[in-house]
Parts: sequence; C-alpha cells; structure tokens
Amino acid sequence: MTITTMEYGGIDGYRPLLLDLHLPEPAEVPPPIVVFVHGGGWRRGSRQMFCPTWRDWQPGPFARLVAEGFAVASVDYRLSGEALFPAQLDDVTAAVAWLRAHAGELGVDAGRIVAWGESAGGHLAALLGLTVPGLAGVVDWYGPSDLRSHRGERELQLIGSPVRAAQASPVTHVHPGAPPFHLAHGTADQLVPVSQSEQLAAALRASAVPVDLNLISGAGHLWAGAPDPEAIFAAAVRFAHAVTDA
Repeated sequence: MTITTMEYGGIDGYRPLLLDLHLPEPAEVPPPIVVFVHGGGWRRGSRQMFCPTWRDWQPGPFARLVAEGFAVASVDYRLSGEALFPAQLDDVTAAVAWLRAHAGELGVDAGRIVAWGESAGGHLAALLGLTVPGLAGVVDWYGPSDLRSHRGERELQLIGSPVRAAQASPVTHVHPGAPPFHLAHGTADQLVPVSQSEQLAAALRASAVPVDLNLISGAGHLWAGAPDPEAIFAAAVRFAHAVTDA
C-alpha cells in the first residue's frame, strides 16, 4: 500500500484542501474508490482518523479497505469554524470532481466511487450521494439526516441560521434514482438519535432507493460499546463490494 497526500483544491483565504490517497498495489483493473469523510461535529476531526474508537486497530481500517481492493481517498473539508454550510458539501463535491478528472494518472476507477463517512462525515457522505450524480453507493454511519428536527450547538454552528436547516438535511434531497445506501447506527447513541437514520431509511424506501439499515443494539456514538465492531465494518465492506462490482 502507498499513501500520498495531495492538494485537491483551495479557496482564497482558506487553508489548502488535502486528501490522503491510499492505493493498493498496481493491477490490470483500476480499483474502485472509497471517498472517506471524517467526523468531528463539523468543527474538528482529521482525514487521518477513520473512527476514533478504532484508533488502535492493527491493521487500521484504511489498510483493511486497501487489502480488500479499494483505493481510499480520505478528504479534508472546511470546518464550521472556518465557513458555514454549504462550504463543507462544496469541498467534498470538489474532491470527487478532482478524483474524476485525475483518475487516469492516479490509476483509479472514478466510475466506481463509494462515499463513506461517520457522524458529521456520514451526513456529508449522504448529501454527496444525493447531490452528485453517478456515485455507486453511500455508507453513512450514524450521521444526522434531518437538521430541522435535530439541531443542537454543533448543527447551528454549521448552518449559522435555522433557515439553512432544510438545505443541509439529507432527507430533503432524497430522490428516485439515488445510489444505494448502507446506514448503520447504534441504538444507544446519545449524540445523534437512531431515529435520524430510521428517518433517512424511510425516505429512501419511499423513493424506491435500495437501502440497508443496520441497527446495532446497545452501541453508542462512534461505536462505543458495540458488541462486534468487526461485523459492523465487514457489513459496510460487503456493501461497498456489492455496489462497485455490479
């Protein structure tokens, strides 16, 4: 596996936007891409962290995805202290456009992209799948889906005003023809209620969008207390294979 840090974009007055590209060994068929979006309440976090609760995994989740045959692009985005929504969605959208434009030289298949995020990153991954055409699928772990009903301090810092709540809510962007979704959420999550994923799953089903909803009994936010973390990860990997191998 090779890891290369690249600048995919930047806006005057802000820091450069970087991504870490984790690549498997070269193969005859370019690998599909997981675009990973980190969590942190939109106001902190790092593209280098897959899930804080799993920080001691060896090998780590990025390496495991590469071993499964995926390239992984773990991306920066402007945090809520730097810019209000929709800057964050604009940034991850620009990352996908950059990967598509440079796929040939990078040796990846930009026609097979899975957006994958956790918490705030799950929210952005869901929005990415619902607003950017042509993604293969979305993995959304315990991301907020309706900021009209779930709006605390972090959400208000992201949107600045309740007026933007609908615009920033994945449930308001659901439409027929959206890519398949894999949603996973702990039933004991005290930060983002499990009802947020249930609501998004219902909206997707109402629009005939394929969706898996995995409710993990007793698990809290960041998979704290999850009885079988390996199974949670494996289910998402199986989904990513299914939508990129189709």
